[in-house]
Amino acid sequence: MHGEHITTPFGRRPMTLALVKRQTIVSEIRQGKSANKWKIFRDVSEAKVMLDLKDRSLAVLDALLSFHPENELRQDAQLVVFPSNAQLSLRAHGIAGATLRRHLAFLVEAGLIVRKDSANGKRYAHRGRGGEIESAFGFDLSPLLARADELAAFANQVVAERTAIRRAREKLTICRRDIRKLIAMAAEEGVSGDWDSISETCTALLKPLNHSASLETINRVLNDMGLLLSEVINILKFHSDSDNPSTNDAHSEHHTQSSNTESHIESERHRKSLACEPDAHHGSARSPAENVPLSMVLRACTDIGAYGPGGTIATWRDLMAASAVVRSMLGVSSATFEDACHVMGPENTAITLACILERARHINSAGGYLRDLTRRARQKAFSPTPMLMALLRANSGAAGRARTIT
Repeated sequence: MHGEHITTPFGRRPMTLALVKRQTIVSEIRQGKSANKWKIFRDVSEAKVMLDLKDRSLAVLDALLSFHPENELRQDAQLVVFPSNAQLSLRAHGIAGATLRRHLAFLVEAGLIVRKDSANGKRYAHRGRGGEIESAFGFDLSPLLARADELAAFANQVVAERTAIRRAREKLTICRRDIRKLIAMAAEEGVSGDWDSISETCTALLKPLNHSASLETINRVLNDMGLLLSEVINILKFHSDSDNPSTNDAHSEHHTQSSNTESHIESERHRKSLACEPDAHHGSARSPAENVPLSMVLRACTDIGAYGPGGTIATWRDLMAASAVVRSMLGVSSATFEDACHVMGPENTAITLACILERARHINSAGGYLRDLTRRARQKAFSPTPMLMALLRANSGAAGRARTIT
């Protein structure tokens, strides 16, 4: 049974508000509460990273629990254990005295045990005439009982994250395998495409991954790899459609019929609708808003933000408006700009111009470069996604070097 008073530490160890709070929590354990001590220990072991504990600390906690005679920790039972350092060291696999004291302090700091010090700092118990323990001085295990539900929640969270990481890595492995094998197949079958660049991008995207990569990092890489896989599949689909005569004939027939029925004024209106105005829509190319996050574009192309409305970019409309400004600044003619929009679509053109702006000092003629990219896009041999990935890799590397220097 636990008293309501606060116990201060023996010797030079100071009293802190944290110790007061922990002892207050212990005194508020629900009446009749109990929990299996080894279940609690397993939860602590799972949640050791969240509790900032090392394996040695767990070994000491395991030894402390072994001195409690019952498997259940109960609110109405005596939960203070009082082994000597020599006994503790023996049960903690021969841990050295200084190391033992350090890890006992870690357990106290983590709020898993509380010191209940005697007047002289020794650990012992007062027993009644029948041999039952009336009071004891040593290490109080009550915090483990008080926090049993919280520790179980921590353990569940860690297990859930571990499961999510394992599944994300499985998906990433499959995605990487698909990209590699599709690139190898395309090269072997002679499918036109910038396969070397895509392969280099794939390698660069996987570079941040290591054994301890977080779930957030893995998911970010998985998302980028998924976009890259979509690009590969789209190139292969276009090649497949080009080799299918029935598809090409149907497309040609549809085009002929449209040409016969469409007036000159309608053709001109259709051509202008494909120009890169911020509110334009296009049907000849898919919108990156459906597969490339705007946030990824802005992470890769940091310079474009200053040219958005009000000096910021929050939407795809803002990006396209900024691209119109950048187009003029880079000396790209309106004809080249409109041709790019017609072939790639306004959003893809805006992304491409943002990438060109980011590497402007390395490009002699932005207009000529955009014309060449447009020509390749017309042949389904160019997409801005690999450019984005390369810039993301470059920015990540620069940030890493800056952190190292700092």
